[in-house]
Amino acid sequence: MALKYPGGKEYRGNRLNAARQPMAADYANRGMTLEEDLNATNEYYRERGIAVVYKKPTPVQIVRVDYPKRSAAVIKEAYFRQASTTDYNGVYRGKYIDFEAKETKNKTAFPLKNFHAHQIRHMEQVMAHGGICFAILRFSVLNETYLLDASHLIARWNEQEAGGRKSIPKREIEQYGHYIPLGYQPRIDYISVVEKVYFTV
Repeated sequence: MALKYPGGKEYRGNRLNAARQPMAADYANRGMTLEEDLNATNEYYRERGIAVVYKKPTPVQIVRVDYPKRSAAVIKEAYFRQASTTDYNGVYRGKYIDFEAKETKNKTAFPLKNFHAHQIRHMEQVMAHGGICFAILRFSVLNETYLLDASHLIARWNEQEAGGRKSIPKREIEQYGHYIPLGYQPRIDYISVVEKVYFTV
């Protein structure tokens, strides 16, 4: 299926659910993608009254559908109605939280090409209004996940726009970000990091 942005540019797909290749299952990860881990985590939070966070739906305009048989329809072409912002948003302890989640197979740095300019601008707007905004970054080969405040991501993005480095070194994410160990329930307890980083005086 051809999926396109407003204006007709074809969507190549670096969002989390665009390329679901199975990962080697082990005790820590059990083959789940970052998106699946976060969705399970958010369900855990909602069921226990900890936080209300959901993955944002992406509005799509269907353009062409084929009907190979009466009981089945196949979408052949569709467009995003508008550019997406970030992956998740919700409320924790009366504060609006908003974040993007990305994975990379790179072991030493996180490529900034995984993000888009409109996502960075959205993060800036959320922060300007007092919201909590961050990125959850997973180094999938290393099975390591970090929470990185949006201010650091935005600073690196702006440096790239001015001709600087096109990735964030992993050592820098380790220094300025916050490691999130994988667990069973919840899978990725990012709210405990949010509590420590944004609510502890």
